[in-house]
Amino acid sequence: MSDLATEVRGGIYPQSEYLAQLAAVIRAQDSYGTWDGKTDADLLADYIVTAEERRDMPIIADPEPEVLDRIEKFYDAIGLLLEKRSGIMAAQMSRISHEGFGRVVLIAGRLVVISKHLRDVHRFGFTSFEKLAEAGEKLTAEAAAMIAAHPDAARA
Repeated sequence: MSDLATEVRGGIYPQSEYLAQLAAVIRAQDSYGTWDGKTDADLLADYIVTAEERRDMPIIADPEPEVLDRIEKFYDAIGLLLEKRSGIMAAQMSRISHEGFGRVVLIAGRLVVISKHLRDVHRFGFTSFEKLAEAGEKLTAEAAAMIAAHPDAARA
C-alpha cells in the first residue's frame, strides 16, 4: 500500500497500524490466495455500514455468521496488535446470543484487558474507515493501559 491515502467506499482509507493488522488477520485465512489481488480497503469494506444501510436493517434480527466472524476478527486484530506493542499475548473470547446480544472479553494472562457488552450485533460496523481505525486503536490503547497498570497479572 502506498503512503497516500486513497478514496474508497467508507471514505479516505487512512494509514493505520490497526487497519493493517485487521487486514492481516483476514488474509491469514486465505489459504488459496483468493484475496491476493485485493487491497486492504477491499478486504475491510464489509466493516463499513452507512447510516442509510443501518436504517434499512431490521431492529430485531438474528446475526449472520459473517457478522459474527467480522466481530471476532475485529477483536483478534486488537489482541495481535496489543501483543506487538506490549509483548504479552492476548486472546479474545466472545459469547453472542442468537438475538444479537453478548459480550467480548480480551484476556492477557490472568488479566481481562477489555470487557465489552455488545447489542444489535447484526448492525455491527462503522461509518468510515477512519472510525474503524479509531475504534481499534482506542481499544488497543485501553488494553495496553490495563497491562501497564497490572503487569504481573498480565504476565501470569
